[in-house]
Amino acid sequence: MSYQQQRHNASREHRLPCSMDQTIPRLIGLAKGSAWRYSSAADQTATESHPLEHSGGNSSNTSTMIPTPSTSHVNYNRVYEPAEDSYLLLDTLSAPAETAWLADRFPAESATPLAFEIGCGSGVVLAFVAANAESLLGRPDVATVGIDVNDFACKATADTVSLAIKEAAPTNRSAFVGSIHGDLMTSLTPGAVDVLICNPPYVPTEELPNESNLDDFADREDFGSDEAFERDSKYLALAYAGGVDGMEVTNRLLEQLPTALSRRGVAYILLCHQNRPEMVKERVRAWPGGWSAETVGSSGKKAGWEKLSILRIWRP
Repeated sequence: MSYQQQRHNASREHRLPCSMDQTIPRLIGLAKGSAWRYSSAADQTATESHPLEHSGGNSSNTSTMIPTPSTSHVNYNRVYEPAEDSYLLLDTLSAPAETAWLADRFPAESATPLAFEIGCGSGVVLAFVAANAESLLGRPDVATVGIDVNDFACKATADTVSLAIKEAAPTNRSAFVGSIHGDLMTSLTPGAVDVLICNPPYVPTEELPNESNLDDFADREDFGSDEAFERDSKYLALAYAGGVDGMEVTNRLLEQLPTALSRRGVAYILLCHQNRPEMVKERVRAWPGGWSAETVGSSGKKAGWEKLSILRIWRP
């Protein structure tokens, strides 16, 4: 994967199109225990970016270089740093075959798609979608929402997506709706999600991290070194520790998926080899209602069980 430094100088105000203003409050209902975070893009301030250029598409495809959103403002002691799995999502979403599929799924004359990233982390993937809607979806508008149990990730995503939209092409009409501090899709109105993207914690571990005192960590800054290390370790563990077979969080996500997706909705979920992606596809295909699941991206021959793949899940 090749990258080069590129400076962007753009400063524009982006507001929700009227259709979004009318649609989003009806679609997104917050459940008990969830809360909007950093939902006003105008109030977000991020550092000047020096984003990399991302070579869109898998190795067998060619496409225009698409800027990778800057995350230089993110504190990686508390938020997952973009890595191979993040860039595989960017490759998959920008591959020519996938952009053609998405453009057909969400034609320009249809309602503005509502895209969610579950476990949004730094916000690099959601920002990539928001800033490049024309290239990825064949239309200039997408409304984006991040969801994470890590409040620092909610803040990072707000900064990253807001900055990327400001620096997008003048024709871009995408909007960042906000970040939700919550658990998976429990906070959403059924049928709200048009595009779901999730890089879940997929590494097999003996147990999942304890989330019981995360709010205490988020509200405090007066930590000693031991407490700070405990806090930062817990936040990072939330991003990778997947429990038994690395699937405990993903299994919950899959259970919620049929209810959360709209009729035209599509989900992109990242899995590793030990998550048994072929079995996951068989499971989805057995759901009532005629669901489909296909592998649309892969990390190729990279070592051992860490080989990664992206599943697309949808109803034809």
